[in-house]
Amino acid sequence: MTLALIAVGLVAFAVLAVRQSPLWQWGVAALVLGLLSTIRFGTTAVQVETNLAWLVLALLPGIILLLLSVAAIRKAVVIAPTYGMVKKILPRVSRTEQEALDAGTVGWDAELFSGRPDWKKLTGIRPLTLSAEEQAFLDGPTEQVCSMIDDWDTRNNRADLSPEVWQFLKDNGFLGMLIAKEYGGLGFTAQAQSMIVSKIASRSVAAGITVMVPNSLGPGELLEKYGTHEQKEKYLGRLAKGLEVPCFALTGVHSGSDAGGMRDIGIVSKGLHNGKEVLGVTLSWDKRYITLAPVATLVGLAFILHDPDNLLGRGEKIGITLALVPHKHPGVEIGRRHFPARQAFMNGPTTGKNVFIPMEFLIGGTEYAGQGWRMLMECLSTGRAISLPAIGSISIKQTLRVTSAYARVRRQFGIPVGIMEGVAEPLGEMVKRAYTYEAARRLTASMVDEGQRPAVISALLKYRTTEAMRDSMDDAFDIHGGRAIQDGPSNYLFGAYMALPVAITVEGANILTRTLMTFAQGVLRAHPFLYREISAAQNKDRKEGIEQFDTAFAGHTSFMLRNIAASFLHGISGGAFASTPNNGVMAHWYRQLHRYSQAFALVADWTTVVLGGDLKRKQKISGRMADLLGDLYMMSAVLKRFDEEGAIAEDKPLVDAIMADHIAMMEKSFGEVFANFPNGLMANAMRVLCFPLGRHAKPASDRVNYRFVRSVLRPGAFRDRLTTGTYVSMDPNDITGVLEDAFVKVTEAEDIEARFIKAGRKGAFERRLDRDAIDDAVAAGVLNSNEAGIMRAADEATDRVVKVDDFQPGELGLEEKRAAAE
Repeated sequence: MTLALIAVGLVAFAVLAVRQSPLWQWGVAALVLGLLSTIRFGTTAVQVETNLAWLVLALLPGIILLLLSVAAIRKAVVIAPTYGMVKKILPRVSRTEQEALDAGTVGWDAELFSGRPDWKKLTGIRPLTLSAEEQAFLDGPTEQVCSMIDDWDTRNNRADLSPEVWQFLKDNGFLGMLIAKEYGGLGFTAQAQSMIVSKIASRSVAAGITVMVPNSLGPGELLEKYGTHEQKEKYLGRLAKGLEVPCFALTGVHSGSDAGGMRDIGIVSKGLHNGKEVLGVTLSWDKRYITLAPVATLVGLAFILHDPDNLLGRGEKIGITLALVPHKHPGVEIGRRHFPARQAFMNGPTTGKNVFIPMEFLIGGTEYAGQGWRMLMECLSTGRAISLPAIGSISIKQTLRVTSAYARVRRQFGIPVGIMEGVAEPLGEMVKRAYTYEAARRLTASMVDEGQRPAVISALLKYRTTEAMRDSMDDAFDIHGGRAIQDGPSNYLFGAYMALPVAITVEGANILTRTLMTFAQGVLRAHPFLYREISAAQNKDRKEGIEQFDTAFAGHTSFMLRNIAASFLHGISGGAFASTPNNGVMAHWYRQLHRYSQAFALVADWTTVVLGGDLKRKQKISGRMADLLGDLYMMSAVLKRFDEEGAIAEDKPLVDAIMADHIAMMEKSFGEVFANFPNGLMANAMRVLCFPLGRHAKPASDRVNYRFVRSVLRPGAFRDRLTTGTYVSMDPNDITGVLEDAFVKVTEAEDIEARFIKAGRKGAFERRLDRDAIDDAVAAGVLNSNEAGIMRAADEATDRVVKVDDFQPGELGLEEKRAAAE
């Protein structure tokens, strides 16, 4: 009877928790269970007395719960004391954090934090879509400018784009892709902008960044969203046509990721402008790392505005404000440049001391004074979703394209290096990254095109994509060996390799984006109830705050109970009863995504509740939670891509491998969170609830990985899908065209080559510099003349691929180069 009662109690708990039932239903259930617990007693006098005592105890929980379901009693007894305690525990949100949170929107990230994803929120996001005009631009001007770019000349000889490339970009509107057509811009979607930047970056990262920056966080977007009518009319058309080159100066000497440390200051004052006394700002700034600053004609500035004389009528401390200042304005210091990682894109400092600007220079005028951080965060939440993910994903795909070709063409020990298991291992990882991060790039760009401002996802994607870019580049260098490290006109990897630290650092350094921002801001913004609880706790009106807190706290309690029940049920069943949007070949992985989302929801919730204000200081745990969120998002993107591309059978083993890898990585991250959680009791409870049968996930096997490595070592649709969006040349005189040419020729000659090598091993001829082995093979009857021609073409193409650059003594010295130029 006791076991039956326990079983009934557990079932009742699970049902009520999963249904997120109201408090009175919990009370009724507790009363029923209390009554049932008395059935097992007898009827003697002693037992009756015992039964009466037991009855009171058995019914007491239900009575308490029913009383607490009365709002007035609950608020007085539970909510008010809890409210006071929570005010001390929950992290306080600073003004800049508040504005950052308010700037973005939540979408699929909120579904992952909920633990019960609504699949329509994922499947309903528009697939990759381009208009006919955008596709034509991608196939026309974008291809054309790629063919014009010489990366070696750009980064070694000029340290700048050529004048022809600069002018082509300006004339064809590349710098104004996001500006609306009504102002003379291209008015392209985020998806189109991302793909255009990607293709250019596959040719030259410096060129890609040059196009990326004006279409990301810059004056163009700020003016479109917040500019006055006069500012839009004056500047947007000129920016769209390249008549003005913009930069935006945010980072200062003492403020990078920490906007609160900004020392750039503006004082509301009166001064002379165009010979007249006007109200304006006396501005001093010291900015650095500003892309396009050395060639900019319009300088966007972020600074803290003070109004000590209350000339604006809004008090002394106005806050972060944005201005747009012409580079020739008196007092503006600009023109010098940095040399970040020896990259050719323009980047440099700008300073000014007591520079007076009129109020008309403030972006949006005085109406938007003090709202600069919100303006920046709103733009960054969309711009960052386009910019670095485009650079990172295309670098991943480009390194795969060139490395797969090289690994097939280059032979060691008589075989292509790509089929050696030691080489196939990193090449397999490159394949999986290429599919994954292209899926994430296109999904996120589609979100932006639907009007979302995915602040948390864009931050997550930036750090994940650029870290994956670093991993793929390292793998490419390992596989290429000496061919990769010898820089020169024929090196197609070194330029992007040198740019890696730039991508890792800009738009939020990865180390802080991962450990400080992604999860901390994500849980505040995307958690179903936490943000409402914090807002209530920070409400200056205590009565109103308690009212708000009562609603949020009740929802949070119900959410926690559901997490407990659902996490255990999914854990014990292996996700067998989790939801899926369809019953296709990926249904299993959708269920696993639901299951691990549920586990993440529980751990994220408990981590935040337990750590409270210490969350920002426990950055290792926060970083691991960010990794978990990232894995869930990558899985979502991969599954969506597979379905949208028509569930291509050839891609299924690859997607299966990606899913298995991410689940294994998540279980490892969960384990690290549990092992390092400051509260051992809570850590063990999370471990049991999320993984009652233990963590046993394994990544894809070597055998599975090797299969798609062999597939990518051949020209065809599989390789083309993995490297979609890259600039491809078949010209044997082109820096990467030589690879594509050799790849095709070597593949065509592979049967002939196999016979040729076999005969050589048997001693029919020798490979020697003083003899022509192919002629000897013909003479030995191994090859006929036609086969010899095919073999020779492949041999010569291979020689061009493996050739590295060399230079005359002193040819690389700057003084000698200058003398030669003169």
